[in-house]
Amino acid sequence: MEGFKNLYSNHAVKQMFQRNISTQEVEHVLRYGETLMDYPDDNPYPSKLLFAVFHRRPLHIVCSYNMPERTIIMITVYEPSNEIWESDFKTRKNI
Repeated sequence: MEGFKNLYSNHAVKQMFQRNISTQEVEHVLRYGETLMDYPDDNPYPSKLLFAVFHRRPLHIVCSYNMPERTIIMITVYEPSNEIWESDFKTRKNI
């Protein structure tokens, strides 16, 4: 979102490091990603699961939106697995 500051939880930073996911990739998902799930009742802020493909790499981001402070907090960042997600990486398998 334009004019919002991006913050990263310790968990998100750790996951990005372990999975070799860059802030450029995260910013791409934030800018162009499709919302797969909305979690309006999450605390302390509403959150979303976003999906986008960056250079043929599918990525999911779970992030919270602190509207009063105009910040987006990355909770976790990962490359979706074929074991859990259908081939479109948007649909969760019925396991």
